[in-house]
Amino acid sequence: NSGPPNGGGTPGYSSQPRMEMEYLCADCGAKNEIRARDPIRCRECGHRIFYKKRTKR
Repeated sequence: NSGPPNGGGTPGYSSQPRMEMEYLCADCGAKNEIRARDPIRCRECGHRIFYKKRTKR
């Protein structure tokens, strides 16, 4: 048994799908949920600058 102890894959990463992150539009303040590979554009006004919401720890 010479394989990695965690059963393969990249250490530190789980196999669950990527969650969408929530951002606030810098222009209109609308909430936008953006996944990886999604275009960075507000769904309400089309603005392209966002603020990432703080995480709750």
